[in-house]
Amino acid sequence: MKKIIIALLLVCCAIAATGCTSLMGSTGTSTASQRYYGESDNSVYGLAVSEKAAYAPMPTVVPTYAGGSAPGIETRIIKTAQVSLEVTDVTASADALRTLAQQNGGYISSSNVQRGYNDRLSATVVLRIPQAAFDTVIESVKASGTVKSVSVQGEDVTEQYIDLTAQKTSYQNQLAQYNTIMKQAVKVEDVIAVQAQIDRVQTELDRLEGRLRYLNSRIDLSTVTVSLQEPEPVGGDTGHSFITAINEGIAGFFGMIDALIILIFTLLPLAIIGGIVYAVWRWRKGKAGKPPAAAPAESGEAK
Repeated sequence: MKKIIIALLLVCCAIAATGCTSLMGSTGTSTASQRYYGESDNSVYGLAVSEKAAYAPMPTVVPTYAGGSAPGIETRIIKTAQVSLEVTDVTASADALRTLAQQNGGYISSSNVQRGYNDRLSATVVLRIPQAAFDTVIESVKASGTVKSVSVQGEDVTEQYIDLTAQKTSYQNQLAQYNTIMKQAVKVEDVIAVQAQIDRVQTELDRLEGRLRYLNSRIDLSTVTVSLQEPEPVGGDTGHSFITAINEGIAGFFGMIDALIILIFTLLPLAIIGGIVYAVWRWRKGKAGKPPAAAPAESGEAK
């Protein structure tokens, strides 16, 4: 009985040892596969280069976090605002906004002053100011006139910024790798093939850098759009004017004449057709109502 138990124990130990050996072997294979995942083969370009130099870099994977960015990552916010003001002097207020932007390290992106049909001035001024001075500038703008409306927006572009930065780093690594391969290329076809990859990566890198510069510009400098308008005068937009009333009356008189002329020439064809129809009807009616002529008396009738 003891011999049987000992034999069973030996068999169990042998099976356990075999399983451990298989597990270690599979782990090593998986590690090796991961290490060479995404690496290019030297035979692609036929270059006599080192194994490490031939490997194309893997794209950087950026983890995403639910509910916002990861701890320690700077939040990127694009701030914009629209303010509508009523001011007594539109031109002076536009100049004051220019000075306000310069005092806070910003500038005027655009300024448009125009006069409406009712002789009231209005203007639209777009300020680009550092984000740190955003709240201060908004309060100063609101204090420069009578506020009609204020709208402030904040767009979180943190995730988009991190993703673009990671893609930029990946393309920079690929570009360095292809440049290393180019230095060791000998054949003309190899140089052409590698140069095509370098051009492709450089184009993508330039595109990403352009998008990052645009995002940085909108993040660092907030946009404030200010609409200025003069107050409405007492008695209406232009007030009462007898000359205006007379001119409007004369314009109405001539407008009525024009309308009558148009109406007459519009109905003239119908009047002509109606006159012809009436004339034919009267002619037929007159012909049907005429009495027949009397028959002549017979000869030899007694008188």
